[in-house]
Amino acid sequence: MSVDQAPLPAAPRTGPRLGSVATRKAILDAARARFAQDGFTRSTIRSIASDAGVDASLVMQYFGSKADLFATVMDSGPNTMSRIADAFDGPENGLGERVTRAFLEVWDGDPRESEPLQALLRAAIGNEQATGQLRELIQKRVIVDLGPRLRSNSDLATRIEIASSMLVGVIVGRRLVGVDALVQQSRDSLVEIIAPAIQVILTRNQDAG
Repeated sequence: MSVDQAPLPAAPRTGPRLGSVATRKAILDAARARFAQDGFTRSTIRSIASDAGVDASLVMQYFGSKADLFATVMDSGPNTMSRIADAFDGPENGLGERVTRAFLEVWDGDPRESEPLQALLRAAIGNEQATGQLRELIQKRVIVDLGPRLRSNSDLATRIEIASSMLVGVIVGRRLVGVDALVQQSRDSLVEIIAPAIQVILTRNQDAG
């Protein structure tokens, strides 16, 4: 066989390669955008894989399930839920303001963070799987980061869950329902209004006998 008749070498693949850091990043970037656009329920592994330029089986190989993929998206973004835990560092008399501001900045701020979270809120209404994912975010993520504090304050976990639930309600009213009193306020104004209540919930009332 002459050189001219020899088969041409296969063209190199241009998409992300199995096992590469680029593959994982491509999937996470596609998932973040898809969750924000379609919400948790309507987003599919197939659509995310298509956006990332990989096979759906590869997405499952990396992340196992859509719920696990969503959890990874939440953990991998910049300034994720750990920012709320970080707000507990500092003087107690400013705790309510720091926590409220951190929460609003995560859930109502940078679209790379807030849009997937808001998508989860939309999906959680009437969807058991999404509700469970939201509950995990509230009950587990921040609380795990605050483990040492919780061991020295037996009821702080309960206080955190109550405060977080209240703040989630603010986001639902502001972003999903469109309550005028919340929509028309700037973030700083909301912090000024809400922080005193969060302060009372998170700290012990020193005047109460």
